[in-house]
Amino acid sequence: MGVINLFGEKMAVHPIDYRYGTEEMKGIWEEENKLEKMLKVEAALAKAQAELGLIPKEAAEEINKKASIKYVKLDRVKEIERQTKHDVVAMIRALAEVCEGNAGEYIHFGATSNDIVDTANSLLLKESIEIIEDKLKQLRDILLDKAEEHKYTVCVGRTHGQHAIPTTYGMRFALWAAEIDRHLERLNEAKKRICVSMITGAVGTMAAMGEKGLEVHKRVAEILGLEPVLISNQVIQRDRHAEFVFLLSLIAQTLNKIGITVRSMQRTEIGELEEEFDPTKQTGSSTMPHKRNPITFEQICGLSRVVKSLCIAEMDNIPLWEERDLTNSSAERCIFAEVCVLTDHILNLAIKGIKKLRVNKENVERNLNLTKGLIMAERIMIELAKRGMGRQTAHEIVRQCAMKAYDEKRHLKDVLLENEEVMKYLTKEELEKLMDPKTYIGLAPQIVDEVIKTLKNK
Repeated sequence: MGVINLFGEKMAVHPIDYRYGTEEMKGIWEEENKLEKMLKVEAALAKAQAELGLIPKEAAEEINKKASIKYVKLDRVKEIERQTKHDVVAMIRALAEVCEGNAGEYIHFGATSNDIVDTANSLLLKESIEIIEDKLKQLRDILLDKAEEHKYTVCVGRTHGQHAIPTTYGMRFALWAAEIDRHLERLNEAKKRICVSMITGAVGTMAAMGEKGLEVHKRVAEILGLEPVLISNQVIQRDRHAEFVFLLSLIAQTLNKIGITVRSMQRTEIGELEEEFDPTKQTGSSTMPHKRNPITFEQICGLSRVVKSLCIAEMDNIPLWEERDLTNSSAERCIFAEVCVLTDHILNLAIKGIKKLRVNKENVERNLNLTKGLIMAERIMIELAKRGMGRQTAHEIVRQCAMKAYDEKRHLKDVLLENEEVMKYLTKEELEKLMDPKTYIGLAPQIVDEVIKTLKNK
């Protein structure tokens, strides 16, 4: 993207041009690569038709030789498009110009524009998915490493933003790793629906190619390494593309969830997590010299909203008029590039951010004991029930003691020691042991081990 100023210099407009995205993913959606993919589809079409006797073999060979940006230049395609107002026609004419003999007459034989555009988009989506899958695997494995490292890092669990009972940071990292792995499963399962080829001609009947139309359709898919659609009209049906955009939105929302937790845990008064910060160079604020802000995870959360918003536009592309209209085309020129580039970008941020994430164990310990034993109320209630006090009775007695401890700002243990009903079932020494949060993490380490065992090297 970009515009030319009065001095003939290109100026960036969209932040993807100058701020967001990896060169690897942006390279897939650059104009030259999109042109290359369209030419590749035209070449596959000519090859399949020649094999089936629909066009001369020599013509197909020449088309395959010249169907490349080595010969077909983007500037020339754009020059023709300014006259024709049609990008596919411009591409066809530019290719025909560089073909020797009469080979150019056989380009695009029996096809319609969206046979080329939609199939080329499938090739672009396939390349994009490969990058996203690789990043998901990297992030999953980093999270598994963090889960192993913090398997016994006991912290306070929070529900409704309030202290609940102890958990571990190993559990948190393992939970995120498992969710990332589900995204890998979803993408892998959906690829056969997303990466599809269509050579079915105007309104999808294959009429222009006659009896061999279905063979051409299947052979082109085979050449390109795609799945042929079972049926289409004049476009590949957009439920496929909507699924892709939705899957990337799901990925973005998982990263959003991770980002929100990191940001919350980096609050000054909590301080359990901290993203990487270089105090020798990095500046947190233009006016407050002391600031160390979670800008990486804030960017993840912010851009996840943009990715999510693209679902709406692609959903609206599903109900096109009858056999087709052009309302999807302009929207998808933005949607596909943006959803891939931004998802890849925030995956990159998450990989780097999680890898360098610091767990401040001193603050974790402080927060674990912040409520003066209140987080152990469940354990006391369960132990009393095990020893013969009714579960409901135990719950109410411990609840009353907890409320008293809370109101009087005392340790729960001290209030429990004063309660005659509680002390009928427990000794002071037993109560002391029960109040240790580090011995009340259930099967957390085993659960983490099971996640690591299941997902590692998957």
